[in-house]
Amino acid sequence: MFIRLSLFAGALALVAPPFVSAAEAPEIHYAPTENLERLDVTLLRAARVKIDLAAYLLTDQPVIDALIDAHRRGVAIRIVLDPSQSSDLDRLREVSQSLRTSPPGPFMHLKSYAVDDMLLRTGSANFTASGMKQQDNDVVIIRDRAAAQTFEARFEQIWSAAKPIIPPGPAFASRVAAPPFDEIDSAGELRDQREHQS
Repeated sequence: MFIRLSLFAGALALVAPPFVSAAEAPEIHYAPTENLERLDVTLLRAARVKIDLAAYLLTDQPVIDALIDAHRRGVAIRIVLDPSQSSDLDRLREVSQSLRTSPPGPFMHLKSYAVDDMLLRTGSANFTASGMKQQDNDVVIIRDRAAAQTFEARFEQIWSAAKPIIPPGPAFASRVAAPPFDEIDSAGELRDQREHQS
């Protein structure tokens, strides 16, 4: 009997799906019943080494503050934004060397980041005050190295294809109806983003 159980257990181990791991169960959070902004700020403040963030929209001030604070603590930060969307570039200027837009074309519609290759945050909530506090959205937190590394592999592809953003100068002080920002093309020339909108 013991031998049969041992053989069965061994056979089961061979056919077990590769995604089974001892990782913590994912955390699932929902707005508006939960304040997802507070959750994101807490997760970003816990970063020690790096944050890679891909965002369709990034305008939430506390989240931007948490990214800037992480940068000041020496955390390496890379951010890729969708070029069709406005973000608070005045505030993100401090991490501008690590700020890019995805190439024109299909939306870069992720709302995800990885922290220290150990945590993945993903879900439907944009990094906006309304997306994280007022709309029906979800955020899934996965504390698993493999999940974070899977996101990192995709992020590297997006990052490699993305273009660096030149943050606007002091004249861009107004947050109302801000024009699209400029970017550097592959030849290193400054190009107005509005060329892509016609």
